[in-house]
Amino acid sequence: MTELDADLELIRQAAIDAGALAVAEREAGLKIESKAGGSPVTSGDLAVDAMLKDRLLAARPDYGWLSEETADSPDRLSRRRIFVVDPVDGTVAYMKRQPWWCTPIAVVEDGQVVAAVIHAPEVQETYAAVRNGGAWRNGAPVRASDVDTLDDASVLGDARMIEGPHWDEPWPPLRFSKRNALAYRMALVAAGAFDAALALTPKWDWDVAAGSLIAEEAGARVTDHHGRPWRFNRADPRQASLVCAAPALHPLIIRRCKNVPLST
Repeated sequence: MTELDADLELIRQAAIDAGALAVAEREAGLKIESKAGGSPVTSGDLAVDAMLKDRLLAARPDYGWLSEETADSPDRLSRRRIFVVDPVDGTVAYMKRQPWWCTPIAVVEDGQVVAAVIHAPEVQETYAAVRNGGAWRNGAPVRASDVDTLDDASVLGDARMIEGPHWDEPWPPLRFSKRNALAYRMALVAAGAFDAALALTPKWDWDVAAGSLIAEEAGARVTDHHGRPWRFNRADPRQASLVCAAPALHPLIIRRCKNVPLST
């Protein structure tokens, strides 16, 4: 087993156990608080974060740590490898017993994701990838769609983002759908269930790191909306925006978005 394969197995089992713990915490009764900015955090999020941090750093003590529910530390910037974790991506869905939440875990090496898992316990789906090794759902390979026209493409995102007169090139009719967890949206693009996932505002690394590798290894392309590749483990742990799309659709989306300023 290679070092990467060992990392993948470590985070795969950790993500599955995290999902089981999150469900158990919810069944026992969640305590819910609001973070700065108003988004909810539950006792389940925090329990899963503590479990994952203890387990993963015990197994890899030289790795750094970046998680939505752990106070960030500049220590990670000096580490060659780090874990990037969202204990519960899609907390609102988790609280409401809706299925669209998951636990994404990524291993980042020198700014690039090299191993990734997204586990969605309510739908019993586990997505996994290692760099240059393909992408898998429950052990079976997945591929992005071969759709090559935007007309009637299926897109995960907010339909309002393409409304208004400010587009130099108009958008054709698209079929928009919503899923709470950003990581799960990217997994669905990887599996070919949807043709693209779009967001024109900054996204935290813990929401998109795992999904970026899984989507890319499935043949999709992932960049910001100016077509710039992502880099992880920077001082500001955010990406400018998200375009995760089937390979033939990606340039068609970037062409339309190139004049939209990048948010800061």
